[in-house]
Amino acid sequence: MVRVSAGAKRNQVGGIHQGALKISVTQIAEKGKANREVLKLLSKATGLKRGDLILKSGETSRLKKIYCDGIAIEELRQKLNRLK
Repeated sequence: MVRVSAGAKRNQVGGIHQGALKISVTQIAEKGKANREVLKLLSKATGLKRGDLILKSGETSRLKKIYCDGIAIEELRQKLNRLK
């Protein structure tokens, strides 16, 4: 689960808060701009290809589910823990 804050001052992955990965993006939540920026930022932070990340739900919500292809869950957790 990812909790997104759109229209932030800077792009950043903020670690796990209340059971969700917190991501802030400068893009506004309009016509999918923030969603695209979230996937781009998450790709950069994890080293996954942008095409390996798929927004599964939450297109118009702050809470989103993102499918990460090509990585084991434990490896993803380790990468995300290093971001703290």
